[in-house]
Amino acid sequence: MEDDNDTLTMSARRQRRRRVFWSVMSGIILVIVGNAVWPTLVMLNKERIALVRIEGPILDAGPTLKEMETYGDDPLVKAIVLRIDSPGGGVTPSQEIYRAVKRVRGEKQKTVVTSMGTVAASGGYYIAVASDRILANPGTITGSIGVIMQLANLEDLMDKIGVKNFVIKSGRYKDVGSPFRTMGEDDRQLLQSMMDDAHRQFIEAVAEGRSLDVADVEGLADGRVLTGQQAKDELLVDELGDLHDAVKLAAEMSGMEGTPPVVETTPPFSFRKWLMGSLFGNTPAWPVQTGMNLMYLMAF
Repeated sequence: MEDDNDTLTMSARRQRRRRVFWSVMSGIILVIVGNAVWPTLVMLNKERIALVRIEGPILDAGPTLKEMETYGDDPLVKAIVLRIDSPGGGVTPSQEIYRAVKRVRGEKQKTVVTSMGTVAASGGYYIAVASDRILANPGTITGSIGVIMQLANLEDLMDKIGVKNFVIKSGRYKDVGSPFRTMGEDDRQLLQSMMDDAHRQFIEAVAEGRSLDVADVEGLADGRVLTGQQAKDELLVDELGDLHDAVKLAAEMSGMEGTPPVVETTPPFSFRKWLMGSLFGNTPAWPVQTGMNLMYLMAF
């Protein structure tokens, strides 16, 4: 009989331990889920500011365009802050994001404020001029209003190692910019005309966005870089301030009271990016491209 009582006592103790264990686990799970869900619940039906980050070389406009479209269609997003920390990049993706910012301002009636980080030059600055206001830190590297195309010539190297290149083409300029032959003067003039046209587009965008005369912008559009303080003196930025100041200004301009919540898109997990970051740290990837590319890019 005593053995049976001992067995029953041990069984009751095990059951109590199980209940305590699962109660603790349930509490932990509720805390984790609550922390994840609570911020979303708090912001339900609450006006907010969206933060869109443009960081590193601008080579693909797709993710930023998607963010701008999503936030532009969200009635609770009253303003968007662009955080630009980029030396620029391709002409086309820079122009696509520039137009997306203008659409959000014009068609969706959203306030857009740009906050410049360490560097917001060339294509990064091109995007900034589409916003309502631009804030830079005093030491932000900005400007670099210009276009660059870099081409290599391997003709002497190929001659040295005894490799010949044969080209069959259907048009006079079909192989313009080829690394396997010397660039002729007519080729150079053709490419220069492209550069001049893209440069003119940049100048006109700055003049329109900053309410300046084209002639005034031309005097600064020689590729020079400026500090944030110098850019303010030249009317290329509106105010000196950091990201906090930009959020505060965006709230004021859009008529939001108090300190509004700030939301931003969390990029999906990428094993490749995680692996590269583990091996090489958080150094931004440098644009490695082949062929002929027009770049709104600050050269190093």
